[in-house]
Order: sequence, then structure tokens, then C-alpha cells
Amino acid sequence: MKKTVLWSAVLAMFIFGGCSSKDPSIDATDDSAKTSKSGEGAAMVTDVVEEDVIVVDENAGIEDGSERTMGGLESRMQSVNFAFDKFDVAAQESDKITGNAAIVNGDASEFTIKLEGNCDEWGSDEYNFALGLKRANSAKDAMIAEGVDSKRIAMVSYGESNPVCIDKTRECWAKNRRVDFKLLP
Repeated sequence: MKKTVLWSAVLAMFIFGGCSSKDPSIDATDDSAKTSKSGEGAAMVTDVVEEDVIVVDENAGIEDGSERTMGGLESRMQSVNFAFDKFDVAAQESDKITGNAAIVNGDASEFTIKLEGNCDEWGSDEYNFALGLKRANSAKDAMIAEGVDSKRIAMVSYGESNPVCIDKTRECWAKNRRVDFKLLP
């Protein structure tokens, strides 16, 4: 018993004693690191030659609030809503598909699009996950018809687990029957 306690104490010393509490420091006078700045207010872009490590800020050269960023492009895309227990894209929602396809084929051409199918709280979990996937698939088919490459489209169903409104009203339930459009790098 004494040996076990002794060995445990020794092992703990090695484990906890080997962990340093100091923050690593970087020598600012090292000539191997080159730093450049592009654009007003842009983040630093660093290239370390010796270690073949390149750290690049995604938004370097793009001003904050630009509509060409992933978040800016997503904010321009509209969700497509569906009728109760339906998964076909209604005629009044086709303009949203057309607009989203134009964004995806235009400014967002380097991104993959993720279609997120959602449902209201009516029905079982299994039924709502299947219905959400059918809604996402209908939106996918409509996007392909608008000229979006099917290889750039991913789908997911959240069923009833991702509501945008939690009130117990018909208007609220209608808001939750939708497909959201998200961009992936």
C-alpha cells in the first residue's frame, strides 16, 4: 500500500511538474518572420518561412461589414417557408430560391451551400426529421434547376429542434416550417 501511494505521488510530481505555467514568447527581432499589412484596418498576415507555417486572417483585405464575407452573403439569403405538412416549394417562395441561387452562383461561388430543413413542433421527432430532409431536398432540386452545381449543396434536417419562434400560435409555427440557407467554407 505504501509503495502504491509513493509511486502515485512520484508520478503526479512528474505529470504536474512538467507542465509549464509560462506563456511562450516570440523573439520580435527574428528575421525569419515577415509581417505585412494590407488595407486599412486589416489584420496582420504572418508568414514564417523556417517552419513552413502560414497564418492568414480570412478577412485580410476585406473591410468589416463587407457583403462579400461569408456572414454578409448569408444575411442576403432568405429562408424558404413551407405549408403545414408539405415539402413542395410553393410558387410564392420560388423568388426566394431564384435570389438565393443568384447569390450562390455569383458572390458566393467559392462556398458550399448547406440547406437546413426545419419543422414545427407537430408530429413525432422521426416524422419531423424526415419532413425536414424532404424540404431540404425540394430546395436542393429547385437550386439545381436554377443552375447551382449539386456537388456544392449539402443538406441537413433539424426537425423541430431548431425553432426561430417558440410561441404557441399559428404564425409562430409557420415561421418554423422552413429551409435555411447557410454557407460553408
